[in-house]
Amino acid sequence: MRRTGPLARRTLAVSSAAVLAATVQAAPGLAAPSGPAPVVSRGVTIPVFYNPPATLPAANGALVRTEPLPLGLSLPGLDGRPLPGKATRLMYKSTDSNGKPVAVTGAYIEPSAAWQGTGPRPLVALASGTMGQGDQCAPSFALQHPLTLTGDTMSVAYEDLAIYRLLATGTAVVVTDYVGLGATDRLHTYVNRLDEGHALLDAARAAHAVPGASITRTSKVGLYGYSQGGGASASAAELQPAYAPDVHLAGTYAGAPPADLTAVMKGIDGSALVGALGWSINGFAQSDPALRRIVDANINAAGKAALKDISTMCVGDVLFKYGFTSSSKWSVSGKPIGDILPTIPQAQAVLDKQRLGRLKPAGPVRLTTGVKDDIVPHTQARQLAVDWCRRGGNVGYVPVDLPNLGDKTLLNHFAPLLLDQGDAVTWLTDRLNGKPTASACPALPSQP
Repeated sequence: MRRTGPLARRTLAVSSAAVLAATVQAAPGLAAPSGPAPVVSRGVTIPVFYNPPATLPAANGALVRTEPLPLGLSLPGLDGRPLPGKATRLMYKSTDSNGKPVAVTGAYIEPSAAWQGTGPRPLVALASGTMGQGDQCAPSFALQHPLTLTGDTMSVAYEDLAIYRLLATGTAVVVTDYVGLGATDRLHTYVNRLDEGHALLDAARAAHAVPGASITRTSKVGLYGYSQGGGASASAAELQPAYAPDVHLAGTYAGAPPADLTAVMKGIDGSALVGALGWSINGFAQSDPALRRIVDANINAAGKAALKDISTMCVGDVLFKYGFTSSSKWSVSGKPIGDILPTIPQAQAVLDKQRLGRLKPAGPVRLTTGVKDDIVPHTQARQLAVDWCRRGGNVGYVPVDLPNLGDKTLLNHFAPLLLDQGDAVTWLTDRLNGKPTASACPALPSQP
């Protein structure tokens, strides 16, 4: 078990006793949590629900357990009301990038609003943007605790606005926590395209088995994500035909996807979000022993201490503690990590395996990127649209052209999320309602 001991330096601002006192309600035939005591991650007690069992079901998307999930108060901008729906916390089975079974957590939200479109109520599988690597950063946990502030954790549920907008249309929403984020048996495998794509598709499968869910096996499914979530939804759109043909995919929104990690490493390094570089290194080193040896040989003592510290942090934590740090301070050679790894064939091979755009995405895709985005660089996201178009994909490319809001500050990356969100939700809802869309690929020039 991880995330205990010295990293738990202060207690949760809200009463962790109340969390622990909540009775886990396993659905009929599902495994109730048992075994080790709750994990404490940077002062936040993770409910025992998130402890995976020793054995998992055989089928991808099969539920392991469920329990009611109290939704926290909405953030400003949501009309001062809670999210319009009833939530269920989930644990379900998926398959990781090594082909091994893995438990993934998440949440299903049954909307209060009626679906006004054609056919049965649809489902959107939502992949959250970057939340962190500590289990307390899990999107499902954030739905219950929209704002977590302790001496060691700062987490904000900024995806609530997108979830609210989707629920208001009468669309059901399922949110994945990704592999290892929430579930306490391993580190979160940040931006691992197979882990994230599988987890998102299996969340859609798991949603159909949630007690009380009004979606049906014929319900259309949309994929939604921005930033890390955009990479996950893009990956899921590529993987769906072979991995999850039973998911009736109607459309995919992929905002600011990290499609080429070699380019993204250089964009993130030295930025406000440099901690994300640490999360990716931690995750890939966990999944690939060969890369673990490369990291050990090239990262100095200060870097190893930073990687360990970052492994339990949420996005707010790394912004304040590690923001604008150069990874050259973490390397043995004094060079940035983004300059080192591409020179090592084994490491570059790992990065190449993560490249999006080598498969044709299923169904129509809306790909959005900020033209001034320098964190998840605009050029590599736009290249994904070009690559998909060349493979015959139905891709609508939407560049968001804003003034430069500050180099490496995260604003050039975050502002397009807010600016495009309403249009993205409308676009995806139209696809779920059966409205056709024309590909924008013929009009896409070869250069930005």
